[in-house]
Amino acid sequence: MRISVIGCGYLGAVHAAAMAELGHEVVGIDVDPLKIDTLAKGGAPFFEPGLIELLERGIAAGRLSFSTDIEAARGAAVHFIAVGTPQRHDGSADLTAVHAAMRAVLSVAAPDDLIVGKSTVPVGTAQALLPEVARAGAALAWNPEFLREGFAVRDSLEPDRIVYGVAPGDSRSAGVLDRVYAELLIAGSPRMVTDLATAELVKVAANAFLATKISFINAMAEIAEVAGADVTRLADAIGHDARIGRRFLNAGIGFGGGCLPKDIRGFIARAEELGVGDSLSFLREVDAINLRRRDRVVALTREALGGSLRGRRIAVLGLAFKPDSDDVRDSPALDVARRLAAEGARVVATDPAAVETARPIAPALDYRAGVIEAVTAADAVLVLTEWQQYRELDPVALAGLVGGRIVIDGRLCLDAQRWQSAGWQYLAPGRITDRSRALLGV
Repeated sequence: MRISVIGCGYLGAVHAAAMAELGHEVVGIDVDPLKIDTLAKGGAPFFEPGLIELLERGIAAGRLSFSTDIEAARGAAVHFIAVGTPQRHDGSADLTAVHAAMRAVLSVAAPDDLIVGKSTVPVGTAQALLPEVARAGAALAWNPEFLREGFAVRDSLEPDRIVYGVAPGDSRSAGVLDRVYAELLIAGSPRMVTDLATAELVKVAANAFLATKISFINAMAEIAEVAGADVTRLADAIGHDARIGRRFLNAGIGFGGGCLPKDIRGFIARAEELGVGDSLSFLREVDAINLRRRDRVVALTREALGGSLRGRRIAVLGLAFKPDSDDVRDSPALDVARRLAAEGARVVATDPAAVETARPIAPALDYRAGVIEAVTAADAVLVLTEWQQYRELDPVALAGLVGGRIVIDGRLCLDAQRWQSAGWQYLAPGRITDRSRALLGV
């Protein structure tokens, strides 16, 4: 099939490349000429494992192209809208790009074309767009994305579910999407057909649940610290309950990125617009718990260094909001680093992928290319993004480089015993600390 993808940011670029990998003829369209030029040459404007190889294969096969001209979408039978929906100051989603993309698509769409929303939007958005699409003789469906940064290529080609939201009485759109995803359906990916509103809710409901689960274990971490318990062992124990499960029960400095924080705040705002804000009032506390974990890591660092950060050299390992990504949007790691610097610390920071994306946002930090340069002469070392290479660091080798053997494991990803055996003072949120020992008298 001939397919267009409107919007070539993180979602759109990955989706366009994946559609070409499935054998379709795909054109990706975006208003940013630099982004389009990069993609057209087989490069990626952001870090995502496996994406460059996917782009190169699609371009070499002649199935994938990119353009800034919406006319390039003319003749496509299916048009995916994959533009961003950033957060407004009041927490609601900004749909400016969605409406602009819809106007652009309708200017080239032929009758019987299918327009498919992939952007994460407030429930009710598709229903509001439906009359405009119907007047053009086209059809509208919503096909939410479930991409995880660092795993987006795999999630596109091996999805754990495919959801179609279709309008009442629309008997054709699901069949068209079945052709789009035929190879994935044959491979066994589960398929669900719902109404438009349900499809819009799937993504935000899933993100709200994940955020709640993460904040729950971080709330337990707050209790564990003062009670003298170990939140990691607690998570292991309750995670054996099949009703709960161990995944996403990882305490630390909390979640971030371009989806979870934005989506739960947008979900709250939309619920209030619909007059059912009380139903999601718990998400405000989920958000508050998440933000408190950043405060706690800063406080833990301050306590470890005698009550003041001024003039202390602190190595920060990790700036991206998660490993295998260069995304620093609402990154807890970068936020902690900036807070440390604001208290007078000299923050020497590194990350395998996110140094250049962090630099313009936090120019006051002292950036280094690698771990050795970052930790040399440091009074404390903070691990704030759980990259595999940080998990595997040799505490014995690093001990001879630092000024003070203090490590703060913000992601609870290190082997505490190994670091302590190498002579380090190991601290982590949710594990017993000097403060909890004093409170407990142990």
